[in-house]
Amino acid sequence: MYIHNIDPVLINFGFIEIRWYSLAYIAGILIGWWFGKKILAYRIKNYNISFNLNNFDDLIFYIIIGIILGGRLGYVFFYNLEFYSQNLFDIFKIWKGGMSFHGGLIGVIISTYIFSKKTNIKSLFFLDIIACVAPVGLFFGRIANFINAELYGVPTNLNIGIIFPTVDNLPRHPSQLYEAFLEGALLFIILNFFIFNKKTIIGFCSGLFLIGYGSFRVFVEQFREPDSQIGYLISVFSMGSILSFVMIFIGILILIKNKKNESFK
Repeated sequence: MYIHNIDPVLINFGFIEIRWYSLAYIAGILIGWWFGKKILAYRIKNYNISFNLNNFDDLIFYIIIGIILGGRLGYVFFYNLEFYSQNLFDIFKIWKGGMSFHGGLIGVIISTYIFSKKTNIKSLFFLDIIACVAPVGLFFGRIANFINAELYGVPTNLNIGIIFPTVDNLPRHPSQLYEAFLEGALLFIILNFFIFNKKTIIGFCSGLFLIGYGSFRVFVEQFREPDSQIGYLISVFSMGSILSFVMIFIGILILIKNKKNESFK
């Protein structure tokens, strides 16, 4: 039985701290930016799309804004609206934690749509690329969640259980690591198998990401402790599960539409 004793602070200079969580965000963005350019160069060549590769840097800026605003507002509205409606100023205290993946996803979709209008290129073309690099950030993010001893799992008697002393003395599922493997590593492999296939229709990877992430998230939510302020909403399904079901549904619609619309090639 492993007892979690990892310090979330990597280096403490006294006047400033370098935390693993911050490094996870930075690593996810930098690696995603680098790999995204590789995918973009390949897709531009094979789809004969006129787009300056250097302008991808501008898209990254849009994405970062979408992640921050969407992630924060998503947490406020999806997970703790009652508290923030009475403490409006706390909405801006991002350093205290509270980000929603599903909110961040909505923010990325909106910001990418705005960017695509400026470039006159279908938003799904860019969203496919983002979908294939997103698991990198998810992987590092979930590892950081594990280091922070947050988003932990429900109690278990299995040998894989981990004790988080900052929470209690019960062995719990390391749900953060489950998510890192499924939503991060495995989903990355699946998506990038298709993105580098010349026969893959534009929009396919976007739909597959929604279905893949949504399915993995619903599965892992069964081992993850629900948010204390809302608990389970329907039977054994948490807010994360319900939002993921919506993702799966939208992903299926995208794949059906793409199959009928050959102009997406």
